[in-house]
Amino acid sequence: MKMKYILPVILFLCLKNSIAQKATHTFALGDSNFLLDGKPFQMISGEMHYPRVPREAWHARMKMAKAMGLNTIGTYVFWNLHEPQKGHFDFSGNNNIAEFVKIAKEEGLWVILRPSPYVCAEWEFGGYPYWLQNEKGLVVRSKEAKYLKEYETYIKEVGKQLAPLQINHGGNILMVQIENEYGSYGSDKEYLAINQKLFKEAGFDGLLYTCDPAADARNGHLPGLLPAINGLDNPKKVKALVNSLHEGKGPYYIAEWYPAWFDWWGTKHHTIPAEQYAGKLDSVLAAGISINMYMFHGGSTRGFMNGANYNDHSPFEPQVSSYDYDAPLNEAGNATHKFTRFREVIEKHLPAGTKLPAVPAPKPVMEIPAVQLTQSASLLDNLPAAVNHATPLTFEDLNQDYGFVLYRTQLLGGKRSMLKLKELRDYAVVMVNGKTVGTLDRRLNQDSLAITLPAGQVTLDILVENLGRINFGKYLLQNKKGITEKVIFNGSEVKNWKMYRLPFNDTKRIRFASSQNSNTSPVIRKGTFRLNEVADTYLDLSNWGKGVVFVNGHNLGRYWNIGPQQTIYLPAEWLKKGSNEVVVLELIKTDQTALKGIKTPVLNVNRLEKAK
Repeated sequence: MKMKYILPVILFLCLKNSIAQKATHTFALGDSNFLLDGKPFQMISGEMHYPRVPREAWHARMKMAKAMGLNTIGTYVFWNLHEPQKGHFDFSGNNNIAEFVKIAKEEGLWVILRPSPYVCAEWEFGGYPYWLQNEKGLVVRSKEAKYLKEYETYIKEVGKQLAPLQINHGGNILMVQIENEYGSYGSDKEYLAINQKLFKEAGFDGLLYTCDPAADARNGHLPGLLPAINGLDNPKKVKALVNSLHEGKGPYYIAEWYPAWFDWWGTKHHTIPAEQYAGKLDSVLAAGISINMYMFHGGSTRGFMNGANYNDHSPFEPQVSSYDYDAPLNEAGNATHKFTRFREVIEKHLPAGTKLPAVPAPKPVMEIPAVQLTQSASLLDNLPAAVNHATPLTFEDLNQDYGFVLYRTQLLGGKRSMLKLKELRDYAVVMVNGKTVGTLDRRLNQDSLAITLPAGQVTLDILVENLGRINFGKYLLQNKKGITEKVIFNGSEVKNWKMYRLPFNDTKRIRFASSQNSNTSPVIRKGTFRLNEVADTYLDLSNWGKGVVFVNGHNLGRYWNIGPQQTIYLPAEWLKKGSNEVVVLELIKTDQTALKGIKTPVLNVNRLEKAK
């Protein structure tokens, strides 16, 4: 072929390939309906968060969504996962949000994306990375310059991952939410407009929307964007409110519909009968309103990523590790009665001739006989290098995100007096010469403890746990952890502290011994168990006190015998045939040495006694 013919052919092939990569669908706002490829489209969506589900299980959970009749998945994007330290971004492994979106497409699902960057979500600091608090003068959710600079950096990185996956670029992301329930926090329209601008500059050039509880929708809506409504499911009221904000038009979208609720430590497990909500779902779908169930599948808040609620009228309320949420899919991803009832309702509203896939069978589950944790280590024997300072430093001062900090000082003994930790955040184990003498709990407004010091030079250790930063309300701005002010003993301020960072992000560095540790101070125990086959199980912690469990290097979350959660879900995906390792950090009941796996979760047992 002559050269003069080759160039046109190459150009034609390039153009053809470019066209193929461009949008194959369109998504737009009609006066009363969403329009997919120009035809009315009703989103029947369910919220599911990628970090709360093992990556290996994403396909299976999406198949369950299709089987219930969903056509869309909603998810937040979590800033503190993707930029854990300033300027260091992570979109790998379970943080691979782009892969999550692509898997949804493979399973025939659209996606509603909520990068926000504030998410609430019962998540640590509402999704904000802890280090924002180290930027002097920075004010989250505001027009303050330092915040907007960090926000811009983050959202542009998110845009690199996800903007190409929007429907107008050939992907399956239908709409993108700016901010999140901002109307419950403020009403600054200029700030909302800046959000819109930052999202567009990050490449989110498709449909943007706001989402707010009905009572706060006027505060949080930015004129020109679709206002989505949370927590309201009366069709007439939903349509009237959206019309009043959106030039008399729709479409109508309930962005968070709550068929249940979440749990926090020391209170009852929250459940709501399916029958109480099946009729409401029916009426919403019959009215042509699109809906996103929060949650369709909650999963688990692993590691130290749970948030906490707190305001002027209620105590500090850190959330439990299970995010079961009494959702249609339970914590392990199996169908519940609520799933079945909602599927029956959705089937009534599907286009004629549409048949739902069969519901996948429940996942296998197994018992694991009692595992003996034959190795142990005293926490006090596994301390890193100290940081010295005259007064206690916060987690943020120490550039530590989550976990624990041990505060140590020397006192002259021979006296009994009151020890006071001013502004403790959040839970403390107090030790004298290596032995636990008491605990303090922010939930119970405890900050003082009478202690007796033996004669001579005494070592005072205070192990402080970050139970989760506040994720909602004005106290987002007061979220530092540790001993955030000072320590007073016998009426005088205690000075000259050594601080030891204990983030517990790598259990391989712990030095274990084969003999059992008999100290009364916090202990770390390790054991192994062998499996011929793997299946889901639930670790039974009901005889333990308070701590954290790791299996094969995965931090499964916190346990606490006050309840309501008494088990920790261990997914099959994180087990292996052959030898498996379990590590338990126990703060209170340090004589426990055995752990077993059972077939069903225990999420609804509260202990009457207060935390020790």
